[in-house]
Amino acid sequence: MSRKQQLLKRHRRNKRLGLLASLGLLLALGWLTWWWLALLLLPVLWAAHEAWFADHLFYTPGEDYVYRFGDQTREAKASLQGGTLRTDAALNGDETLVLQVRVKSRWLGRFLDPRVELFSDGGQDSQAFERGVDGVRFLNLTGLAAPLQAGKLRLRGRCCRLQGEPRLWITPSVELQRRRVMVIAPHADDAELAAYGLYSQADETWVVTLTAGEIEAEHYQRMGMSGAEAARLKGRLRAWDSIAVPRWAGVPESRCVQLGYFCLQLPAMQAAPDQPAVSREAEMVDIRPFRQFNPFPLPADSDGRPTWNNLLADLRALLELARPEVLVMPHPQLDPHPDHICAQAAVLEALQGLAWQPQTLLCYANHLHDNDRWPMGDSGDGVALPPQLSADQAWAPCSLVLDVATQRDKAMALGMMHDLQPPAPFKRRVRRLLQRWLAGRRPSPYGENEFFRKAVRRHELFWRREL
Repeated sequence: MSRKQQLLKRHRRNKRLGLLASLGLLLALGWLTWWWLALLLLPVLWAAHEAWFADHLFYTPGEDYVYRFGDQTREAKASLQGGTLRTDAALNGDETLVLQVRVKSRWLGRFLDPRVELFSDGGQDSQAFERGVDGVRFLNLTGLAAPLQAGKLRLRGRCCRLQGEPRLWITPSVELQRRRVMVIAPHADDAELAAYGLYSQADETWVVTLTAGEIEAEHYQRMGMSGAEAARLKGRLRAWDSIAVPRWAGVPESRCVQLGYFCLQLPAMQAAPDQPAVSREAEMVDIRPFRQFNPFPLPADSDGRPTWNNLLADLRALLELARPEVLVMPHPQLDPHPDHICAQAAVLEALQGLAWQPQTLLCYANHLHDNDRWPMGDSGDGVALPPQLSADQAWAPCSLVLDVATQRDKAMALGMMHDLQPPAPFKRRVRRLLQRWLAGRRPSPYGENEFFRKAVRRHELFWRREL
C-alpha cells in the first residue's frame, strides 16, 4: 500500500470515528433534553462536514512549506510596502519568479479559501491556499516581471494577510520551445494535464504513454459488459486517446506511442523484471492489443509480455530514435502514484549506457501525497508551489505562462480524454454544491471532472535539472 493510500485510510477512519462520536454526543444530549432538535441538527452537521471538512489534507495548515532550489536559483531583495511589491533585481522577463512569504488566515479564511490576489496594469491573478493557513507559502509570479520591476505589482490578501519580509527567488529561463521534447505519460491524459502548453509549443514533441489505463471501468459495465470486457474497452479507448489527442496540439501521430503495459502493474514488473505482470481486471497477459495504433514496431511487440525488461527495451529504442533534448516525466518525490514513480525510474534506468543523453530533465506532479486539491483555487488561476514539508533534494522551479487561448485548447484536449468524461458520483456532486453555496468554491467552466479545475491554469509548473 502506498503512503498516500495509508494516509487516506487513516483519514477516513479518523473521520468516521469523529462523526460517530459527534453523533453519539448529539443524540445523548438530545435524548436528555430536546431529542427532536438533535435530529434536526444531524443534516446540518453533515452539510457542514461536506462543505468545510471533506478535503483530504494530511498536514496542518499551520505548517511551513520548505524548499531548496539549488544553484540555478538566486535570491533577490524584495519588499512589500502598502501592498506593492518592489525589487531592484534586473529581470529579462522570462524567468521563473517565486515569492516566499508568510500567509496567515483571517477568521473568515477558515470557511472560505484564503487567496492572494495579484494586480498589475496588465491584468489580475489569484492563488489560493488552505483554509486556516498560517505559515510560509510560495507564490508563483512568473509572467509578472515587467510590473514587478516597474513597481506596479500589487498584492492583496483575501481572507488572509501577508506577514514578514518577502523573499524573491529567481530561476533563469531555459529554452524549451526550440528543442526536441519527449513527454513521458504513465497514463493517457498525464501528458495533457501536466504539459499540454509546453508540448503544444515545442518545435518537435514526442508523447510516450506507458500504460493502457484499463482498470476502474465500472462506467462501461453499465453497457451490459462484464468487468473484463469493460476493462478491455476502456484500455482500447485510452490507447486511442494517447495517440489521437496530441494531434489537437499539432503533434503528428508518427511521434505518439502507446506502450500498452497494464495499469498499476509497473511496481510488480519492477520487482520481478523477467516476470509478466498481467492485467488486474482485463484478463489479459498480452500487451499488443493496446499497441495497435503505434506508428512503428517496438521490441516488446515480438512477444507482448508485460515485463520490466520489455519496458526498458521499448524505452531505449524510443530514446535512441527520438534523441530528446528535454525529457518531461513525473517528479520522484512529489508525485506519489505508484505508476508515476515507476515511470520515472524506468526512464532513468533506460538511459543508463545510452550514447544519447538528454540535456534537461523536467518533472511534474499530477498527484500529491498530502493535498488532493492542489493546485488550489479556480480554473485560470496561477499555480502556487505545492505543499512540501521537508526538502531532501534541491530542484529548480520552471514555470510556463499559458495565455487564455492555450488554456482553452488544453481544456478541449482534456475533454477528449475518455477517462475525464463520465459524470461525478452523486455524493461528490452534492458535496460540490454545498461547497459552492457555503464555501464559495466555483466550478470549472470547462468540465465536471476535478482535473479541469486543477490543470487548466495560468501556469504549468515543472521542476528542472540539467543533466
